[in-house]
Amino acid sequence: MNNLLLRRVTQPFRVEVRLPASKSESNRALILNALAGGQAPLSNLSEARDTRTMLRLLASPDPVADVLDAGTTMRFLTAYFAVTGQPKLLTGTPRMQERPIGILVDALRTLGADITCVRQEGYPPLQLAGFSPSGKNQLQIRGDVSSQFISALLMVGPTLPDGLVLELTGEVGSRPYIEMTIQQMAAFGVQVEADWSKNVLRVPAGAYQPVAYAVESDWSGASYWFALVALGPEGSEAELLGLKEASLQGDRVIVDLMARLGVRSEYTGRGFRLKKISSEKTFTWDFTDCPDLAQTVAVVCAALGIPAQFTGLESLKVKETDRVFALQTELRKFGGDLVEVVPNERYEVRALLQSAIENPQSKIVHTYDDHRMAMAFAPLAMLTDVVIEEPGVVAKSFPNFWDELGKVISIEETESTVS
Repeated sequence: MNNLLLRRVTQPFRVEVRLPASKSESNRALILNALAGGQAPLSNLSEARDTRTMLRLLASPDPVADVLDAGTTMRFLTAYFAVTGQPKLLTGTPRMQERPIGILVDALRTLGADITCVRQEGYPPLQLAGFSPSGKNQLQIRGDVSSQFISALLMVGPTLPDGLVLELTGEVGSRPYIEMTIQQMAAFGVQVEADWSKNVLRVPAGAYQPVAYAVESDWSGASYWFALVALGPEGSEAELLGLKEASLQGDRVIVDLMARLGVRSEYTGRGFRLKKISSEKTFTWDFTDCPDLAQTVAVVCAALGIPAQFTGLESLKVKETDRVFALQTELRKFGGDLVEVVPNERYEVRALLQSAIENPQSKIVHTYDDHRMAMAFAPLAMLTDVVIEEPGVVAKSFPNFWDELGKVISIEETESTVS
């Protein structure tokens, strides 16, 4: 796909947006359905590449399972294939083979999985060669690395002879995603006992039940439209269809977060209507529970010139790319920055500079093979023409993003820089 030139928007817009289904909910529902026998009627599954990859690999008898760049798929299938005793070689892209998975592998080995790290201990590719219950059902696992490790173990917990008890040590990151997993497990008939005062999760042994399950629209995908309204001309509105008022998704917090950055949200029965309002003068947020929102919010704060302090960004360094580095590099092209004030702890967002915005060479955004980089920087078209390199990366989570964005922004394919 050629680069895309996004032309600056100068007039207020009013638009209805069809969001993708939640990738997070879809991937969990697919694993739970597989553990329930694969017969549940699932509706509104995500069209994202990660979810299509999950569907394909769950159905494939091939001894090699290539997850491509899908981190959630890698983690959930590692646990699923392990406890179901399926011999598989789990692999992925070169970047996927750099993303650590040792904590999950060690936990599954303790439970009885035969797993070999083919090239480097603690990293994919992984050779899975069967499962023999060890008799152990209690594990300690760090809570501050990836909630997906915890969710993967929770979902396979009922298949173990004595269930599973997880004690989460240290700070617990992305807790809403763990709670989403627990609620979806309950929908499939397994009740997890969660003692958050002690960070102990108890999963009973038992069988999942195949049930009809409808996936909600994606709040992470909604965040980019909050950004467009926040940065757009006065009078701009967007109605985001398919979102639930009572959502399982942790990224629903974008409603509260963006209320401080100039966007009022109202539930309409069909979704949420967004309207531009005045923003606060300063902004502070801990992204520990919602790291996927950080890129979008950093761009909004920088573009609005709102001094901002962020914490909870540690996990961003081991995502599809080092998202902290990527944000710093691309914001600097526009005169802004994400400054690491306290190493691995606290960051400050610096405002974009008008002189840099007006410089044609500053308007070319590299996406680092990261869908969220492309979508987080697209709203800058509210201020200036922007070129997005490798725009096809959005297929990972929001395949129709550019079609929906085209309702607001004039988009042209281009191979050259902005003139």
